[in-house]
Amino acid sequence: MIDIDGSYGEGGGQIVRNAIALSAVTGKATSIKNIRKDRPNPGLSPQHAKAIGTAALLCDAKVEGVKIGSTDIAFFPQEIRGGNYTIDIGTAGSIALLVQCIMPIAAYSDTKVKLDIKGGTDVSWSPSIDYLNNVTLNALSKMGYRCNIDILKRGYYPRGGGSVKAMIEPSHLVPHDLSEERGIIRGISHCSNLPDHVAQRQADKAKAVLEGAGYECSIETCRTDFQSTGSGITLYCGMKGSFVPGKRGITAEKVGGDAATSLLDELLTPSSVDIHLADQLIPYLGLAEGGSFTVKEISPHTRTNIWVTEKFLDIKFKTEKRKGIVEISIQ
Repeated sequence: MIDIDGSYGEGGGQIVRNAIALSAVTGKATSIKNIRKDRPNPGLSPQHAKAIGTAALLCDAKVEGVKIGSTDIAFFPQEIRGGNYTIDIGTAGSIALLVQCIMPIAAYSDTKVKLDIKGGTDVSWSPSIDYLNNVTLNALSKMGYRCNIDILKRGYYPRGGGSVKAMIEPSHLVPHDLSEERGIIRGISHCSNLPDHVAQRQADKAKAVLEGAGYECSIETCRTDFQSTGSGITLYCGMKGSFVPGKRGITAEKVGGDAATSLLDELLTPSSVDIHLADQLIPYLGLAEGGSFTVKEISPHTRTNIWVTEKFLDIKFKTEKRKGIVEISIQ
């Protein structure tokens, strides 16, 4: 039994998702206590509970204490199995965060894992589904990870209603030293149940900021009439990206400008991945038992993921600061 203190480090839901994923992959039972202890609403949210429940389905796990608001749970995994799974997170719970929990597990299945998920595709405090598709999976593909994600409907806060299909193949993860990528900046600016000009204004402002800084970019715009109302923009270049959701009272120009500024902050640093991708890559480096990447700084999320991953795997991470960036690798 691997005991995890859910209040360690940044103390968020990411500890739970990574611990559950690594428990399933390694076959080591885990007990997680003090879940989100210092957050305004401690314990499991509906989104966290759904992620654990989905992980349990994939490995026929026995679970204890998994309910909304619970601060202590236990997870006893068995053999991972593929198949078709339908998950409704409810309202605008993040699809990307649920998929993050399932992705390491599905890689170790003996057959394909097909997920049909409903929830939020573009919500605050989470990667957008476009970021997951174009930044996260771009990096993981270099390590042998094989996954395809199709966005059927977008879901925004608070109504949700987004729909995504993901197909993950059994994957043999291999060490890879991720190096900096350069190229054209791409993106998608979208809105639902709003005038066409909202998505266009987001894109126009982002493009003006990026081109003003000397970068070439191509941003797609998309306007739809889905179940929920909202907007957002995701920009990406290689293994760096940014996402800003639209919010009531915030102009489309500010949404697009903030996304462009956030990406520029990463592109002006000679690192290979952005600060958000860095924490997502940690368990995969551990499972591959090798590889490396550079990032402008180590975030609390990344430090926490290193701590959790070292609890489950017989590896140690090495962090080394050089030339204004940090290299993270396996010792």
